Amino acid sequence: MDQTLKQRRRAPAILLEGVQVTLPSRAGPVTILRGIDLEIPAGDAVAVVGPSGSGKSTLLMVIAGLERATGGRITVVGADLGALDEDALAKLRAANIGIVFQSFHLVPTMTAIENVALPLEFLDDADAFNKAREALAEVGLAHRETHFPGQLSGGEQQRVAIARALSTSPSLILADEPTGNLDLATGEQVMDLLFTLKERTAATLLLITHDRNLAKRCDRIVNVADGRIVTPSAKRRAPVS
Repeated sequence: MDQTLKQRRRAPAILLEGVQVTLPSRAGPVTILRGIDLEIPAGDAVAVVGPSGSGKSTLLMVIAGLERATGGRITVVGADLGALDEDALAKLRAANIGIVFQSFHLVPTMTAIENVALPLEFLDDADAFNKAREALAEVGLAHRETHFPGQLSGGEQQRVAIARALSTSPSLILADEPTGNLDLATGEQVMDLLFTLKERTAATLLLITHDRNLAKRCDRIVNVADGRIVTPSAKRRAPVS
């Protein structure tokens, strides 16, 4: 393989340097993240695990640009998030980042295909609904295009959310406890689907989870406790040759 291509494929999709998040409260400032350093090469799947309140979801939120860090530097798909205003952050997310939440976050008054088409329409994609239709077919829900979220099971809603997240062919997928509201069997099916689509698109995956067995499916596990990274594990794939 061409050396330049190898370097480009392994360039960081996510780079955090001394990232801190401190929020005000009536009792005084509360520090959520305490100097996080993290590098995730493009194409890797990384699981972030840790107890409730350890800062996992806040970590995902600052990487997505949905919450501002109060210290340090965050570079995502080559962009310094601290240098971007809210409009620029929204455009960066729409073009490069697919986010899957535990609670699905589907618009209840929109059909499945309308939900999936939303990020494409934000990008002024003239082919938004055809691409949304293809994305729904990819997750096995072509027959549910005109159904509203309230007419779908939890597993189906999460598959719609995955289709929406991947409809723009993002280079980075952020998943925050995507099986948290699903039963075990449905959760396994959803994660099989997510990993399959991640591999097919060569996207980078950052997975927030409490499930250690699920985390073991990733290339690397990062442990977070009290707002810090502790003992990142070293499960890795063989290097690209």
